[in-house]
Amino acid sequence: MPEPTLQQVFGANATQTATTITITKADLPGLTPSSTNRAESLLTAILLKAQDGLPQSTFDTNIDQSIYIVSGFPGFAFRGANNDSYRVDQLTVNLAKPDTSATIDPDDY
Repeated sequence: MPEPTLQQVFGANATQTATTITITKADLPGLTPSSTNRAESLLTAILLKAQDGLPQSTFDTNIDQSIYIVSGFPGFAFRGANNDSYRVDQLTVNLAKPDTSATIDPDDY
């Protein structure tokens, strides 16, 4: 199988040039598109979309897929002066490559 395409990972309308990548907000699950979306909201939506396109099930069967994203176990953290309870959800991004160096280089994936 070939490696996942830009559209499979980031949505049907995703495009790229030599200098930019464009991801259409409407392709991102759960995001309400706005001109003022917060950076953390955008990153969360991108990770959720990528999780759909990079599941462990296809990683296990497709040697050309080098990344998979899985949900971890939710937990709780207490934050702030009042020790307010926050739900902490996990998404684990796993990067696999031949064992030739200990650094993460985006060009290896």
